[in-house]
Amino acid sequence: MTTTVAFVGLGHMGGPMAANLVRAGHRVLGHDLVESCLSAAVANGVERAGSAAEAASAADAVITMLPAGRHVLSLYGPEGLLAAARPGTLFVDCSTIDVADSRAAHAAAEAAGHRSLDAPVSGGVVGAEAGTLTFMAGGEEAAFAAAEPLLSVMGRKAVHCGAAGAGQAAKICNNMILGVSMIAVSEAFVLAESLGLSDQALYDVASAASGQCWALTVNCPVPGPVPASPANRDYRPGFAAPLMAKDLGLAANAVRAGGVEAELGLRAAELYARFAEGAGADQDFSGIVRAIRAASAGTTDPRKGVTA
Repeated sequence: MTTTVAFVGLGHMGGPMAANLVRAGHRVLGHDLVESCLSAAVANGVERAGSAAEAASAADAVITMLPAGRHVLSLYGPEGLLAAARPGTLFVDCSTIDVADSRAAHAAAEAAGHRSLDAPVSGGVVGAEAGTLTFMAGGEEAAFAAAEPLLSVMGRKAVHCGAAGAGQAAKICNNMILGVSMIAVSEAFVLAESLGLSDQALYDVASAASGQCWALTVNCPVPGPVPASPANRDYRPGFAAPLMAKDLGLAANAVRAGGVEAELGLRAAELYARFAEGAGADQDFSGIVRAIRAASAGTTDPRKGVTA
């Protein structure tokens, strides 16, 4: 069945997601404040809408992929998407935002007579392009069931995690694991270099032993062992370091608010915040290996021939 979808936020993630909906036969009305993003989406079959509200007014479902909670709440506000949409429209927010902001967005949608789902994603730009994202959803069972046909086009797996905000909770917990894992893997490679062990040797052992993890076998932070990893493209994102810093910041806020003892999660948030504000501003999050190497006295990067 063809669904008319309003897609607001057509950047690195939203653009490919919208294109996959078009390829699956859905009508997609798109809007983005950045003209280059909107033009790229139009080239992939998305119909240009004059505004976000105009797109929502003609849609069966509204999908948002925005940078922060304030952007979602602003668009959901008076005279925004909720007011423009027809009664009972399905709203699916795929942004990664604070749990409290997500619950506020749910409440606003419900008060306006709409169905609502928070459905942040995992899988990065590669997953968005390939349609292999994982969606972590929060909201009513009926809203999740209504969204599943669209989610299945844009991703490989969708998990209903619970009530409003549960998808966001799952996302920040997952990315806290990922951030800590990437730092641990990066530190291990730098340690291996200092001990004279090659990257390939460490990879061959760890990838088949108890050190195996996604940060190692899919997004390996050193060039060579995993040809598709960003390390082989001079750390062009994938999943940009500033986005990891944002997600870990959300996790850190939740840790403090909940009184949770999460020493590694908080430390990872600090390290990624510093990396994203400096050399990592335009790098994949796996590029943190460079910062770890540079801070390690007496270690040598065999690819650069320099000593930190």
